[in-house]
Amino acid sequence: MQQSILPGQPWLDTTGERIQAHGGSILFVDGVFYWYGENKERTAPGNGIWHWGVRCYASTDLYNWEDKGLIIPPVLDDPENPMHPAQLADRPHIIYNARTRKYVCWVKVMQRNNDQMSSVFTADDILGPYELVRTGLRPLGMNAGDFDLVVDPSDGKAYYYFERVHSELICADLTDDYTDVTGNYSTHFPLKQPPFVREAPAYFLRDRRHYLITSGTTGYFPNQSEAAVADSYHGPWTVIGDPHPGDHTRTSYRSQLSSIFKHPLKKDLYIALGDRWVVNPPADLPDIPALFEKVFAPGTDQSQWGAVTLPDPDTSIADYVWLPIRFDGENVLIDWHDEWRIEDYD
Repeated sequence: MQQSILPGQPWLDTTGERIQAHGGSILFVDGVFYWYGENKERTAPGNGIWHWGVRCYASTDLYNWEDKGLIIPPVLDDPENPMHPAQLADRPHIIYNARTRKYVCWVKVMQRNNDQMSSVFTADDILGPYELVRTGLRPLGMNAGDFDLVVDPSDGKAYYYFERVHSELICADLTDDYTDVTGNYSTHFPLKQPPFVREAPAYFLRDRRHYLITSGTTGYFPNQSEAAVADSYHGPWTVIGDPHPGDHTRTSYRSQLSSIFKHPLKKDLYIALGDRWVVNPPADLPDIPALFEKVFAPGTDQSQWGAVTLPDPDTSIADYVWLPIRFDGENVLIDWHDEWRIEDYD
């Protein structure tokens, strides 16, 4: 039995298998925590398998996780289906719609031509089965990259934060059934190119203030996070800096956040859930942000990207970096802990 959280260490389920729930989040349903995400168990560099569905685990203590199986399985007989293993589907996020009594899951699907679209699934139960209700969705006619889904706790209105690929961050209102956007949206953090463009938005609400933590755009390679705060979902947002001030490598402790989880049974415990995609970086790894800045500079021939050789990380052995958030006023601070316990927080 595991009795603590060990950031960056291999995390095994109750059968001794490596947990495969990347780029996802946690839902608390009827006294049980459900952790879901990308299943990378069959992914290996160069084998053409990007994912093997969406897997979910259950726990009552956030330490010990029982594998509940594939809640959205891979589709093997249709190469055009968004859940075919060769499709670049990732970062699933699930929210519950109290009006329709449906669990709604959005999945980002990158296309080989660099377009990025969304697919939407619904289910009556957190563990499925999930039905594909939308595919090939380009929200607001935009390329939609990494994202987060948010439900207002007071009235159930839902919002969709996503990276407009290599451009800016969008906050879009969702329809009442949470399966599409209404057309109402706002734009934030417009930046000219990677690695500066913000992606991987992770939202949370605290003391009626809205927070976002985002990463830069450097693929699987980690970079410096940035926190921002606002009075409303649509901003305006004020940048308050890197939430990892103790990390002198400026790589967010070699991780990228996928979401922020507010512990429902604790007074003020917010947990930053992150993936360490590159477990064993080579010693001669170049300055990744500088490289991305050069390759994506305005006027640069993007075809030269193919001449840049970077290691292809083995995401099947990616680890997790879960850390508690500390607050200093409205400043968001994530300190490193080799080990920490939920019980140490009120």
